[in-house]
Amino acid sequence: MATTAAPEPSRRNARANRERILAVARQELGKNPDATIEEIAQATGVVRRTVFGHFPGRLALLEAVAEEASQSVREAVERADTPSEPPERALARFVLAIWTVGDRYRMLIGLARRDLGAERVSEVLAPAREAVTAILERGQSYGAFHTNVPPPVLSSALEALCLALLESVNSGAWQDDGTATAIAALTAAGVPAGRAEAELRELSALLASRRTETAVASSATEAG
Repeated sequence: MATTAAPEPSRRNARANRERILAVARQELGKNPDATIEEIAQATGVVRRTVFGHFPGRLALLEAVAEEASQSVREAVERADTPSEPPERALARFVLAIWTVGDRYRMLIGLARRDLGAERVSEVLAPAREAVTAILERGQSYGAFHTNVPPPVLSSALEALCLALLESVNSGAWQDDGTATAIAALTAAGVPAGRAEAELRELSALLASRRTETAVASSATEAG
């Protein structure tokens, strides 16, 4: 006898439950990478069995969260991909783009230490690390960044710097929207402080202008 397909509302509810579990898992794992299935289920407001109905174990849940975070990182990298820009501007743009998914980025690093393994996390973060390394290589060849540290090593150092500053924001020790972190990344790469600050002012003005243009265009489309 043929199996009757599940009603569409049931599929929608299952998908919504899965998305809610993942959203809560991101929050809980961001606060505590050792969070258990029971703690995540409790925070979601469901029983443990419901979580296991979507994810057969903690590792499966972590893989799903990691892949979601990885997708966010890849999208941020794509948004920041501007090879025609001066390297200083490109690096600043990249840091601001990554800052918007910083919690997920930070969470992946935390999971690497405990569950997924450094190799797996390096795999999902490879697009971001490769993008920064390419910017640094270009900047060093143009004389925009110092050359006493190889690009891949400098990329790792800048990643650690940005993560440390993000941790400070999350702990309440500091406040930043990504601007100060971008300036810190530029100066660490060898850009003079005054030039780094001017670069961020210009980039912030440009991004604000584009957001306004997008909003106006969207309003005109809706009105039409």
